Amino acid sequence: MKISMIVAMDEQGYIGRGNDLPWKIYSDMTRFKQLTVGDGSNAVIMGRRTWESLPNSFRPLPDRTNIVMSRSTNWSDDGTENALYPGRAIEIAYAQGCDECWVIGGAQIYAMFLELIDEIHVTTVHTSDSGDVLFPDWDRSNWYEEIIEKVDSDERNEFETTYSIWKKK
Repeated sequence: MKISMIVAMDEQGYIGRGNDLPWKIYSDMTRFKQLTVGDGSNAVIMGRRTWESLPNSFRPLPDRTNIVMSRSTNWSDDGTENALYPGRAIEIAYAQGCDECWVIGGAQIYAMFLELIDEIHVTTVHTSDSGDVLFPDWDRSNWYEEIIEKVDSDERNEFETTYSIWKKK
């Protein structure tokens, strides 16, 4: 099973503001859904606060196994599996027959999985100082970047973006 990470960040690495995304980027949301749904046998792993930030109409994220990382063994919500640690989240995805497992945030969850993933799908939002939560530091010297797409700002995309995939060397 492939384990990937997907994140949108500004040029300084900010990924969130006040438990929400700091921008509205339609092209990124469309890509997020397309990649994480895949052929319908994928999982998404997120922290509890990321789960709670999803609009009720999107919880659980449809057509994906939703795995929520929580320190509380008593936490649960409809449509989710609870995992206390990364290995358990991966076990759940594997047991569900998932082809790919997507780590979707927040910052603490990204940090827990950085050493376990095969690639990072990054949408760089060309703005700065847009958040209060940073993506964790990572040593990019062991990775290479493949730029996939650049999207100009327009009425549906608040800022210009660059979508790239980082793969381990």
